[in-house]
Amino acid sequence: MNFNKIYFSFLFLLLAFRLLSQDDYVNDNQMRYEDWTYKPYIKTAQLHESTFDANPAILRFNGTEQLELSFDDLEADKKDYSIAFVHCDANWEPSNLMSSEFMNGFYEANILNFNFSTNTIQKYTHYSILFPQSNMQFSKTGNYMVFVYQDNDKEKIIITKRFMIYEDKVTVVANVRQAIGNDEQYEKQHIDFNIINSQYELTNPFTDMKVIITQNNRWDNAVNNIKPTFTEPRQLTYSLDDKSTFNGGNEFRFFDSRSLRTYTERVANITRDSSYTYHIELKTDELRTFKSYSFYNDLNGGFLIKNQDLATNPDIEADYAWIHFFLPYDTQTSGNFYVLGKLTEWRLNKSNRMTYNYKKMGYECDLFVKQGYYNYTYVFLADEKKAADETLSEGNHWETENDYTIYVYHRQRGTYYDQLVAIKRFNSFRR
Repeated sequence: MNFNKIYFSFLFLLLAFRLLSQDDYVNDNQMRYEDWTYKPYIKTAQLHESTFDANPAILRFNGTEQLELSFDDLEADKKDYSIAFVHCDANWEPSNLMSSEFMNGFYEANILNFNFSTNTIQKYTHYSILFPQSNMQFSKTGNYMVFVYQDNDKEKIIITKRFMIYEDKVTVVANVRQAIGNDEQYEKQHIDFNIINSQYELTNPFTDMKVIITQNNRWDNAVNNIKPTFTEPRQLTYSLDDKSTFNGGNEFRFFDSRSLRTYTERVANITRDSSYTYHIELKTDELRTFKSYSFYNDLNGGFLIKNQDLATNPDIEADYAWIHFFLPYDTQTSGNFYVLGKLTEWRLNKSNRMTYNYKKMGYECDLFVKQGYYNYTYVFLADEKKAADETLSEGNHWETENDYTIYVYHRQRGTYYDQLVAIKRFNSFRR
């Protein structure tokens, strides 16, 4: 057999395997311990604190808040969906606690609240559920997964979503400053913080405690394994670890599809195809790699479902549309650009991977999303790299407004799960 043929066949298989490893297997029922949608007909899966759609999925232990889980089924029929929970450790691996060890009351619940869409071209069924409930309470803090499954069969997984339950046992004091060294002071943000444990006994912080920092509620670029710089009897100081330095990034790009009749600021054209499905062509984006920083208010990658045309209830009256993104780029690069944000569950996969258009000289991508106001950004994933970077498309500025969250986990001696003993949320702009 021809050696070159074997060689190039091997390279093709290797590349295919690498690309598949980044993509979601929409028919794969193996549970993933992250935000994940397993079926292509499930859209707009959200989990948030119930009073506001943009709130993170965080609960105070023994508090009165609830989380709302919602999603749309584009098959537009009635299905039997249920939810159950998994307790995880600080690294988002199952903690091996039985349900009876982290929950009181019922361990599962059927999703009984559903409504069919009205006045929409794309038909769908909207499902939602609130938890915890009076007969379903959590007895431990830490990381949790809620998963949706069908027909009382936990092998038929539909959605997984992360959430956290915390109890303030220690105090975190934090601030954001410019990074130090070379050009990083103009491009990166560094997090300094102290953990004060005045009334809670922290055993060895180097082995029994884990600290994780996220930027804009993302987990794809979270940093962990941060160790204290200085230790005192009742205070731990974290100030010099390079791991707590983030790219400043840029303010998020946005588009407004709340109206399918009005051309908003970022919309170039609105059309309907032969099946009457809406298409929104966005105005051509520009590379911001070397542009000066300019502040404007954004949702730090989030979105809000809204319909300004008809709506009294956007959950069931907001329609769906194909959004067409285009980023000009002179040549095709070795690697891939992605559209990233909460609208893509902060994932890098085949649905939001951009393809190069040689005629238009740029990267393009199409996403089918519900009407609303959306933030997004472009990131680049180099070949053989695991972490995406916004530098090539967005630029980095230390002044950028970003939300940060510090999670402090502690495993007490004699126990076998990670408590979440503090959550500190703060903003780089509102000091």
